[in-house]
Amino acid sequence: MEVVWLLVSLVILYFGAEWLVSGASSFAARLGVSPLIIGLTIVSLGTSAPELVVSIKAAMNGQSALSIGNVLGSNLFNIGMILGLSALIYPLLVKRQLLKFDAPVMVVTSLLFLLLFIDGQLSFVEALLFVLLFLAYMAYLFITSMKARSQVREEEETIRLCKHWTIDLLLIAVGLAGLVYGSNLLVENAVIIAARLGMSEALIGLTIVAVGTSMPELATSVVAALKKRSDIAIGNVVGSNIFNLLLILGVAGLIHPIDTPDINLADSLFVVGISLLLWFFMKIGTRIRRWQGVIFLVIYLIYFFIKFSAL
Repeated sequence: MEVVWLLVSLVILYFGAEWLVSGASSFAARLGVSPLIIGLTIVSLGTSAPELVVSIKAAMNGQSALSIGNVLGSNLFNIGMILGLSALIYPLLVKRQLLKFDAPVMVVTSLLFLLLFIDGQLSFVEALLFVLLFLAYMAYLFITSMKARSQVREEEETIRLCKHWTIDLLLIAVGLAGLVYGSNLLVENAVIIAARLGMSEALIGLTIVAVGTSMPELATSVVAALKKRSDIAIGNVVGSNIFNLLLILGVAGLIHPIDTPDINLADSLFVVGISLLLWFFMKIGTRIRRWQGVIFLVIYLIYFFIKFSAL
């Protein structure tokens, strides 16, 4: 029966992503805000909601390995699988802001986590630092969006506007609700199946739960790529990775200090390495091309194989 619910959740995720992308794109154009900014903020926050819920629940239950594993696994899946598939569908245009600011922030954030979590712990003070950095990042995006409004007019003509702004908001709200509900449904049934297979808490977090909570990002970015909205497709992934580390781990660490030996250094190094590779690909060209997407996919599949070969 769990398999049936998994299939149902995927259908819900697809339609939720379809509505979210349509509503967010239209709303961005109507406000004169860049779709990239919308992808980095509204869409990223919305699609990261499942990770937030899962990690907070895990922190409250003292399941540190699940909380950390969920975030690291999601970040790796976001770049390896989601950007990989999205680039295969449609080469992703890299905007200047992504190259100059957001991608470096993602890399620095990953490195910061690596350094702070090298002892297997994330203290209250370190978690507070993550939350403060998240607030600073959001403040910068808000200021940037205000300065760039005059540069967005040209993009409005390429975006299909809904009849009224209330429809934009309705599509965003219903889309987000569908993504959260669909991902929760997927995770619940996936965890049941994984537990029956005898998987550890850390492995479930790094793989099954991480993939499940990343389904909103996958659905959203793939649909955005199909619609040739590469700014939302790539902005969603970069923004989600930053939010996962700064906001989700920050909040989880404030609720309950994180302490687990089950997440090893190799997991963190994989996340840092694939983040650096994405930044490098951005620097050498104006697009993330199909062959680069294949490389991301191969890296993630290698990681997934390594984790499961240890069973």
